Amino acid sequence: MPHVVTERCVDCRYTDCCAVCPSDSFFEIASPAMLVIDPNVCMDCALCVPECPVLAIYGQDDVPEPYKEWIQKNVDLAPTGKVFNQKVDALATAISLDAIHEREKSRGWDISDPPS
Repeated sequence: MPHVVTERCVDCRYTDCCAVCPSDSFFEIASPAMLVIDPNVCMDCALCVPECPVLAIYGQDDVPEPYKEWIQKNVDLAPTGKVFNQKVDALATAISLDAIHEREKSRGWDISDPPS
């Protein structure tokens, strides 16, 4: 089961996750500005999950309902990006996990963070 980067990463692009990935599964995407995981490369080690400051990465079977569309978006977007495997500064638009939780609550979502 591959892992999936969800909307929580959009306009943040924290790179802590890809720096620990042993299989170069992460791809940098320009639009939307984020990272995605190529499910054909991901070896399901889950090392990336606890590294993400906004907990944007879920195992495919654990993706919360409001983020289910991101399973296919990772599939579609990965080939359009470039492999990314180093830690760099997050985007200037990056927000905190608390801000992510507030945004989800404002949408009426009760999202659990991924299990780590």
